Amino acid sequence: MFNKIIKRSHRKVAKSDVDFAYAPPGRSSGSVVVINHASRGGAPPHLSQQQQMTSGAAARPPLGTIDNLPMFRDVLVLERQNLFLRKLKICCFQFDFSDTLKTVREKEIKRQTLVELVDFIQSGSGKITEANQEEMIQMISLNIFRSLPPASHENTGLENLDPEEDDPYLEPSWPHLQLVYELLVRYVVSSDTDTKVAKRYIDHSFVLRLLDLFDSEDPREREYLKTILHRIYGKFMVHRPFIRKAINNIFYRFIYETGRHNGIGELLEILGSIINGFALPMKEEHKLFLVRALIPLHKPKPIAMYHQQLSYCITQFVEKDYKLADTVIMGLLKYWPVINSQKEVLFIGELEEVLEATQAVEFQRCIVPLFKRIAHSLNSPHFQVAERALFLWNNEHIAGLISQNRNIILPIIFEALEKNIQSHWNHAVHGLTVNVRKTFMEMDAELFEECQRQYAEREAKSSEVEKRRELVWQQLAAAAQGG
Repeated sequence: MFNKIIKRSHRKVAKSDVDFAYAPPGRSSGSVVVINHASRGGAPPHLSQQQQMTSGAAARPPLGTIDNLPMFRDVLVLERQNLFLRKLKICCFQFDFSDTLKTVREKEIKRQTLVELVDFIQSGSGKITEANQEEMIQMISLNIFRSLPPASHENTGLENLDPEEDDPYLEPSWPHLQLVYELLVRYVVSSDTDTKVAKRYIDHSFVLRLLDLFDSEDPREREYLKTILHRIYGKFMVHRPFIRKAINNIFYRFIYETGRHNGIGELLEILGSIINGFALPMKEEHKLFLVRALIPLHKPKPIAMYHQQLSYCITQFVEKDYKLADTVIMGLLKYWPVINSQKEVLFIGELEEVLEATQAVEFQRCIVPLFKRIAHSLNSPHFQVAERALFLWNNEHIAGLISQNRNIILPIIFEALEKNIQSHWNHAVHGLTVNVRKTFMEMDAELFEECQRQYAEREAKSSEVEKRRELVWQQLAAAAQGG
């Protein structure tokens, strides 16, 4: 609760509350000082310095100077392009949303104008001229590209804040921002939008700025960004390699530098759709992406926030190319959690999905390290971990793979099964272990008896060694007393 109070107190001035369009990057109007974080915000990159200064000079409207313009349907068709441009100019104005009573009339005019622009694009009533397309992208850039608020750990200096428990910061300018995003969506998906023309304005720089915004705490904004980037990827084929590479770079920075990013889940959702469309045989570039970016995403602490999307992407790779199964399984074992039980439950669940798509040859390549790890999970004192590991035998495909390779698997896990039956505290785990043990016994009685004999020999030797150690200590104690 204290952290939430601190966070709110540091966020009284939102980035949208400051008119970035008319202030140089890194500065704010009035007495408010705004910090430009690395890779966060500033002026749109495709505006020149002179354009930024020109647009900035008019970004804050004098009171009473914004007037309602006529509706598109109320003017001649020949005048609509000029009216469209005038409406865009109104939407370039920025407002202070920290004060709901300030410039109420002007805010409503802008909001209504944005609604009309969205309807105009959606209706397809008139193809927008190339000049107006450029102006529209500049207007969109002025509104959406801004410095994001500092994260809670930046405000408080506390690195251990849990992003799952902390309330997300909601953008106060969302009534306008949502409409700007909607306008961009409609422009990108419109059949009237010529990609050859649009790619001049929706260029690599624009895409990078969109990707920067995925770190927004507002889930509504991230949802729009996910839709927009996915649509851009589908429509602008020339941008596809660049988008994949840029997402890779975000993942690398998250994994190896910051450990914090709000939009990993949304980016993985986009990638899940992209991976689903990969052609076979799979390119080496895509396999490297799996090994270098996706599998290492199991390392960061906040994996629970995006694990569902990550697991889907990983499984898509294995379903596309089953020969990647052992690569994925060995990657999971490399990042397997040691002391985080909840994370281990997630890993076992993902492992089951991967094994379900795994063929016999790939299974045999990783069988020994895999079941050594499963044996550890079977003996976990955390009942959810042990229970989840035992549930693997309920999967028909996995049970079949285990049956085919029982000569290797049973000797590895036999001791773990016996320990659970003898001493595990949880009744459910005990019952499931008895069922698995019975399955092996019915599967191959001869192998089971041999494993039981070897286990009894090891226990006897261990008991003998323990007795000798105890005797030595007794002799040392006696010698010390005699001395």
